[in-house]
Amino acid sequence: MKSGNPPYQCPECGLHYKEKEWAEKCEEWCSEHQSCNLDIIQYAVENDDSNEKRS
Repeated sequence: MKSGNPPYQCPECGLHYKEKEWAEKCEEWCSEHQSCNLDIIQYAVENDDSNEKRS
């Protein structure tokens, strides 16, 4: 992901991904199964430890 580019979002569940490929896989899974796939959502930026808020 280039600096300044927003992450890609799955329109089904709202999770964000640095790579378009993962957002597309997430959308496909979510729409077909009406659920999230743990193997896919591990790549979501929401799961990136570097994004944790510091107190």
